[in-house]
Amino acid sequence: MNTQPHHTLSPLGNKSDAIELSSVKVAILLCTYNGAKFLGEQLQSFIRQTHKNWIIYASDDGSNDDTLKLLRAFRQTLGDDRLIILNGPRQGFAKNFLSLIKNESITADYFAFSDQDDIWFEDKLERSIAQLNSAADTPALYCSRTRLISADKRVLGFSPLFSAPPHFRNALVQSIAGANTMLINAQARALLALTPEDAAIVAHDWLTYLLVTGCGGEVVYDPLPTLDYRQHSGNLIGANAGLKEQLIRISKMCSGRFSEWSNQNLLILDSFQQKLTADNQLALDRFKTARQSPFFQRLSLMKTAGVYRQTTKGNVSLFVAACLNSI
Repeated sequence: MNTQPHHTLSPLGNKSDAIELSSVKVAILLCTYNGAKFLGEQLQSFIRQTHKNWIIYASDDGSNDDTLKLLRAFRQTLGDDRLIILNGPRQGFAKNFLSLIKNESITADYFAFSDQDDIWFEDKLERSIAQLNSAADTPALYCSRTRLISADKRVLGFSPLFSAPPHFRNALVQSIAGANTMLINAQARALLALTPEDAAIVAHDWLTYLLVTGCGGEVVYDPLPTLDYRQHSGNLIGANAGLKEQLIRISKMCSGRFSEWSNQNLLILDSFQQKLTADNQLALDRFKTARQSPFFQRLSLMKTAGVYRQTTKGNVSLFVAACLNSI
């Protein structure tokens, strides 16, 4: 297996580079649903960004609280050309996200995914753009750790720190970062837009990681957080940072839930076979065959497929799941 990372971490360059980067256009893709309680702080964190060339596309999935009222108030402040409000498909957050990705009227150099209840650090976009600016004509993804906060903004800790290289063999069994940290370039957006309309999406961050790595793109994983990730009862997906959450995650892996997720991801990957690199197609074929094989052959094929998780504990749980044929 090639263990070299598919990325380089490069800081902002000279002054002329900074001027060029400042002109880059970013589309902030914001999915909302009954998020009025915390949405205002999220929108304010966009306004405070050091990178100023952005447009918010807010797709609301049928909110019945004050979410739309809040969005319209901010639109009056920002202007109709800085905050565009759209009607979501009302089929869940993943489909709402996909509706923005597939919307051909949304054009930009980069696309940032946003939840409705986080607080971005002021340099989030600037740092993200600087890391991806060296990617030429290949799909590219930036993602980072998060700082975890409570509903009342007390710091609780950080999301897990990963050190293994981002790779398709990792993406087959793990998503390394939340969509709320992600920035992708236009080539990665074009890839995601090819996702079948009827696809059952486990999580759009995992799907992004799978497609960018699988199709030979570049991934930057930043160990420094770019936002405050609010942990509260309304979270659709938590951070999986605590021991309790990690145990729940492991139990899902060993109970067969993870196998269901793999089935859904593999169905989507089937429609991208012509775009996968030869090496990644081989790893995918071995992974798929392993899942259908008897015990010893399954373990052997999993090993030759080279799939891995980011931590020792994660790889132990992966081995157990493979033994139980629940991967």
